[in-house]
Amino acid sequence: MESGGTPLLPDTILLEVFQNMEHQDVLAAGGTCRQWYGVSRDDFLWRDLFYRYYNVNRSIPRHPAASSWLGEFQRLYDTIPCVQVATLKEHRDQVLHVSFSHNGYFFSSCSKDCFVKIWNNDLEISVLHSANMRPYNWSYTQFSQFNTEDTLLLVSGVYIGPHSSSSGEIAVFNLDDFTLLSRVRNKPYDVFGCWLNETHLISGNLHWIGNMTSCSVLWLNKAYQDIESENINVVKRLFQLQNRNASTIRTVMVADCSRHDTPDLLLGLEQPGLNSSPWVFNLGSDSEDECCNKPKHASESANEAMAGVQDRAELEANMPSEGLQPLMSERQLEARVAELFLQAKTKPVDVNILAEHQADQKKYLIFTTGSLTYTPHQIGIKQILPHHMETTGPVLGEERSSNEFFDPLDHTIDVHGHIIGMGLSPDHRYLYVNSRAWPKGCIISDPMNPPPIAEEIDIHVFDLKTMQEVTQTLRAHTAYTPNDECFFIFLDVSRDYVASGAEDRHGYIWDRHYNICLAKLQHEDVVNSVAFSPMDQEMLITASDDCTLKVWRSPRVLRIINTKPSRKKFSFFWLNKK
Repeated sequence: MESGGTPLLPDTILLEVFQNMEHQDVLAAGGTCRQWYGVSRDDFLWRDLFYRYYNVNRSIPRHPAASSWLGEFQRLYDTIPCVQVATLKEHRDQVLHVSFSHNGYFFSSCSKDCFVKIWNNDLEISVLHSANMRPYNWSYTQFSQFNTEDTLLLVSGVYIGPHSSSSGEIAVFNLDDFTLLSRVRNKPYDVFGCWLNETHLISGNLHWIGNMTSCSVLWLNKAYQDIESENINVVKRLFQLQNRNASTIRTVMVADCSRHDTPDLLLGLEQPGLNSSPWVFNLGSDSEDECCNKPKHASESANEAMAGVQDRAELEANMPSEGLQPLMSERQLEARVAELFLQAKTKPVDVNILAEHQADQKKYLIFTTGSLTYTPHQIGIKQILPHHMETTGPVLGEERSSNEFFDPLDHTIDVHGHIIGMGLSPDHRYLYVNSRAWPKGCIISDPMNPPPIAEEIDIHVFDLKTMQEVTQTLRAHTAYTPNDECFFIFLDVSRDYVASGAEDRHGYIWDRHYNICLAKLQHEDVVNSVAFSPMDQEMLITASDDCTLKVWRSPRVLRIINTKPSRKKFSFFWLNKK
């Protein structure tokens, strides 16, 4: 008996009772007495409550950084940015993109109203700078990115050229006084562009070779011109890649492998049978299947190579079918000629050069591409070597022989669906991809008629160390537009969470370790983009077609803010000291 006369129940009976209660009732019961408090904090009890409440597969272990199951329950319950604290209405049209500076002090937004805005990330969020790009013949702004030092801002948009032709353009702003430093043409506009380092950015250009065959050229550009620029190049060709079946290079980004060793989340193990692995293959391998597709010897002349390509294509096109296959159509013939031309005119992979650089010193250029149809269904990966990092040297890059017209890809990942978004984890090890799947087993016979795409959006996760898919596919969000109207839905990744927009008028947040959807953030229209604060993952901003940006905070942070004395100008970043 206790001093108050209450009979003591054995801990085993109390534990069995608590296991059949909801988590809030267990916490309330823990305030009854010391015995009940101790049992209510039992780690095995909270393990069962955790798996049951969050519906997590029990084969997934506890997060490696967690010290207890109760702490994990509280983390997922209390630190998700799911409470709306502000609605920003300064844009007059659809808001297409939002991104944070690396120090978290600022964020930028792009919109169909053709403005790019820089916001001050304080408790009272306000616009610091605003630029109207319409005087430069832009139709709208669509993407922005801060350089690593947060001194320059890259802004990408759609440019209206002569005769109402549209392509892309990149503008670079100095963040000290928000002056426009340079403008770079970018084609197609959904290449977007990205920073390679603090002072150089990557843009694209597109040259059509045939009805369905083109060449994408990726350029390295210096963000501004110095006085010495009269004698030093400010632009250099990085890579020249062939596109087949009406596909093009889009959505470029750079992954820095030197950041892989920074503390970051270890993803859960892949569960066999839940999802089939995507096709991953190395285009520079010496496998038996590829031995017949190796480029011709460098000593062969360009005329001989082209003659061989044409002769082989014509022979295949006119070969008797014997009732098995119809003769090639015009599109099939062009696709076959392009394939043979690529084999004859592609620079061979120099394995020795790639092997010289340690894995933790590599940089990868990542982009969407395709080989079967015009919709982006593959991820192309190309290693960036040290001599690519600056614009010094020939404007067109390294010397090439007549048989080295195109650069080979180092890796290609096929996701068997329409890619509509990509994002890197903070340490750049994991690539998250928004994709709308094709029907299983579908065959593409016409590049201009891709398969129908699913309304459900899948998030695939790829490990850039192994080039393999890891963990299970994340699902919850949806999209409704068909192939020819599909648009990019930006996602973002923090230390523990991944977030994405959707066409169903919501933003979504998942836990990266347990692969579960934790929050659904409501808007009045399509959510185009999301962004976590890089210094505080308990803050998220969503951008929507309803012309607003919404700011979301976690319940934990709101309690802390409400218990602090109010100050007129008070930054969130003191939370980093916790």
